[in-house]
Parts: sequence; structure tokens; C-alpha cells
Amino acid sequence: MTKTKAIMIGAGLSNMAAAVYLIQEGHWHGDAITFYSLDDHGSNDGAPTNTTTDEYWNKNHPIDNTKGYVARGGRMLNYRTYVDLMDLLDRIPSATEPGMTAAEDTRDFDAHHRTFDKARLLQGGKGIINGGHLGLDNKDRMLLSKLVLMPDSQEEKLDNITIAEYFKNSPHIFQTNFWYMWETTFAFRTRSSVQELRRYMHQMIYEFTQIEHLVGVNRTRYNQYESIMLPLINYLKDQGCKIILNRRVTDWEFKETTMQDEITVTGLQMENTETGETQTVPVDADTAVFFTNGSITDSATMGDYNTPAPENMDYGAASGLWKKATEHFYNLGNPDKFFADRDASEWVSFTLTTKNHLLLNEIARITTQVPGNALNSFISTKPITDLGHEDVNMSIVVHHQPHFTTQKSNESVIWGYFLYPRRTGEFVNKQYIKMTGKEMLQELIGQLAKVDPGPNNIQDKAKEIFDSVINNIPVYMPYASALFNNRAKADRPEVIPAHSTNLAFTGEFVEQPYQMVFTEQSATRSGEIAAFHFAGVPMDKLVKNPRFDKDPKVLARATKKMFM
Repeated sequence: MTKTKAIMIGAGLSNMAAAVYLIQEGHWHGDAITFYSLDDHGSNDGAPTNTTTDEYWNKNHPIDNTKGYVARGGRMLNYRTYVDLMDLLDRIPSATEPGMTAAEDTRDFDAHHRTFDKARLLQGGKGIINGGHLGLDNKDRMLLSKLVLMPDSQEEKLDNITIAEYFKNSPHIFQTNFWYMWETTFAFRTRSSVQELRRYMHQMIYEFTQIEHLVGVNRTRYNQYESIMLPLINYLKDQGCKIILNRRVTDWEFKETTMQDEITVTGLQMENTETGETQTVPVDADTAVFFTNGSITDSATMGDYNTPAPENMDYGAASGLWKKATEHFYNLGNPDKFFADRDASEWVSFTLTTKNHLLLNEIARITTQVPGNALNSFISTKPITDLGHEDVNMSIVVHHQPHFTTQKSNESVIWGYFLYPRRTGEFVNKQYIKMTGKEMLQELIGQLAKVDPGPNNIQDKAKEIFDSVINNIPVYMPYASALFNNRAKADRPEVIPAHSTNLAFTGEFVEQPYQMVFTEQSATRSGEIAAFHFAGVPMDKLVKNPRFDKDPKVLARATKKMFM
């Protein structure tokens, strides 16, 4: 059912992508599209601390970037699989590089800064681990092969099965270099959905052969806000789209009909989070509603150098609204599978800003590589899992500098995360979730010193490093890995649910054939599908996705790699 106007609930990547496709493929006017959102970036953020992204880019607003920078997460791209994202970015101008599209900007940067990680895994007493030796045994190989070769038609056999349950007869896999790299590259846990692992193995199967160096990883020139979201915001504003911020949509009004299955939105109740005022926005028959029904950064909180990030027990703005929709209709999924089990989904990240490059140079010396998008993971030297295995304590990303356009030449920005925030540090006797920014830096220095214990150890420079800190911002994200929580295929709604006349679901908590979540690819694809549906664009015009899992040469190389 085609429409002429759209309301977007959420102003993240998927809904902004939908708006671009409505304008360019559906030939809509931008002023027919209105966003209601808490912010203008979703989970693709990045700005000076205590500065909103809107303030950051308001040229008439003085910016205080003396307190460091913060990005709750970071994004790794892959041109070979992120084909819908690159199509989207090719349609809009770069925000920082004149004369280039946002895609050309990213390709140009990547061409001059290729990823080749020489120190993907690090361990005390061993230094840099040879990740090219995956360490799989025959049982591991058999179960992985079975997963890769499982046809799409049988995927539902993996409903509600965790990775640990799937590999219950071969727990050895969780002590291999393969697992340490896979879990920290993509943020899987042993209790994550094996159905989701299967999709990753299918869509990223070629990455299997080069995971120890991450040579298939592409990065944007700057943080994801400035290189991805800002170009979208600028384009959509130029087209006349209305982006209304500080709005939390709290409830639905649906059409009462004798057709019990019909889903028709007639109104939206929302709150102005600045003033506390409430309003109801009517939805007429010509308006489509695009709803991003979950966010991995909902309910996130920030600490500072001397304060840990507090816990926010809010179920989540987007997921809470999703749950209210499921109270009306049976076929819209099950948000509790993703948002009612924080122990399976929570992370703590940190963004460290220093006023010189001392720490950056020490990391470069220890890892034997220049800064530039390396992902270094530190393996514990003692058993720390429930099964009594070693595992990764923490991971850091050393970006190419500068990572922000307002970053000074003498400043460094480093990002890191703890996939299991309830574990206790090796050098600070606290759970990671309870650490201050200063204590997280202390833990990092300890991990680096353990890897490189010889003369001129980094510990000898610890005081100078601490003196160089501008800020280190811990961020608690209760739902960061919620996308991977154990689930059944029906627990996520379709982009266009059956019997929906004007409601589409977008983002990474929707069910799309073949797509893997936690990617800008799946987010963009969902917005593209929804836009084509309501603009009446034939679905055969969707960007064509490659199927590397059906390429005999790719499968042969992956099989060979399993025996290394």
C-alpha cells in the first residue's frame, strides 16, 4: 500500500537510509518526511565529552573539547558484504571531503590506510600470539562445517539454541585462537544465538581465512558520526526533512477494526524529554510509520575519569515501545528475548583521550605496528570462564589519528571495551563495570606490561602516561550485544509484518533473510526495503547481495584454513 508521507520513530541509520531511498527512488519531497527521536545519530555517535552532536556541528556554538572525546562504540565495515550501506553512502556528499560522496571518502581513506593487524591476540608471557594457527580440532571442524553447510531452509532447527549448546560435545573450541578472535571481532558470547553465528559464518565466510589480520576490514576516515551520520543529516535537511529531537514516543494508537489482524497506526503519543510535555501526533491514511524497534545503546550511561558509569535499569525507549506494540498484535516478535537478559548483552566501553602520543607510541612499540584501526585483544593467563577456560579480558582499537575533526595534532584517542563487564580485573581488584576511567587505564597498562615485561617496560612510564590523560570516559551499555541474544527466528518482526497497512519495522531487531545483525549493512537494508514498499518501488530493484557462502573457491579456502 503506497503512501505519500512518512513519520520516522528514531533518527538512526536505518530510518535515515529509508528517507534517502524515499526521496531518490520514490521521488518523494523531503518535507513529507518527519523524524521524532531522542537524538540524531542512534548508535553511530561520536563527539567531545558532554557535548551533543548537534552542538558539535553548530558552527555558531562554542565547543568545549578540553574534556576529551567519547564514542560509545566503533564500527568496522566490509565493502564486500556491506553493499547496501555503500550504495547509500554513494548517494550523499561527504561532510568532510569536498567533491566526494560519503562512499568515495571512505574508499579513498581505506585505500591509503589498509588494515593489517600484526597483533590481533596478545597474552602475558607469550607476547603476540600467532592467530593464523586457529587451533581447531576435528570435532570443532566438523561442527563448524555442519553449521556453514546448513541450508537456509533448515535454519529454524537452530531456534533457541546457544553457541555453547551447539558445541556441547566439543567445548575445546572455546579455548582456540579462532574463538578468541571471533568473539572479540564480532562480540559473540558462548550463550549467544548459534542461529546468528550461522548467519555470520555464511555472510563472512571469506573473512575466516584472514581473521588474524583483519585485512577485510574497512574503516571510515573519522568516527562513525562524522563519516556516516553527518552526511545523511546534512543531505536530509537540505531536502527539507524535519528532524525533531528530544522526543520519546511512548505509546501507540491503532485503528479499531473487525479485521483483528490488521495493523494500522492512527496516532503516536510522545514526550518532550526537555520539558516533560506530552502530545499526540495523529497519523492519517496517507502516512507510513517507520519504527526502529530496538537500540543497542538505549539506556547507556557515562562515567568519567574518577567515576564509574552508573547502571540505568530502563528497559529502553525503542524496545519499550516495541513491547507495547506486541501487546496489541501477535506477529511482532518478542522483545524480552533481547532486552530482559542484561547478563547476556551488557558491555562496558571506554574512550581515552591524551594530550600527547606517549601511550599511543608505547602500544605501537609493543604491538609492532603503527596506529590505524588495529583491534588488539588481551587473553587472560588464568582461567576466568564458568567452564574454567582462559578467555579475553579486554580489547582496544587504536584508530588512525585524528579520529575526530576537532582533535588537535598532539592528541590521541583510543577506544576499548570489556565484553564481560562483571568479570574482575587482573590489575584492579574490581569488576570492570565498577571501574572509573582512571582504573580502566590502569588495567590497560597492566595488560600491556604483562605482554612486554622486559626492560623499559611501559610500567616505567605509567606516571607520565597518567599525567598525559585529558579524560577517559567509561560507558555502560546494557544492551550492546542484545542483537546476539539466544532467540528463535520468529522473535524478530518482519520489516513489513503481515496485515500491516502503514507500519514498518527497521533496524537490527528485524528479521531479514540471510542478513547478519550488528552491521550497518542490515540496518540500511531494512530501511531500503521499507522505503521501497511504501513508495511502490519494485523489490527487484533492491541492491543485490553477494552469496560468498555459495562460492566453491571461498568454501575451499575456508576448509583449508580450518586445518591451520
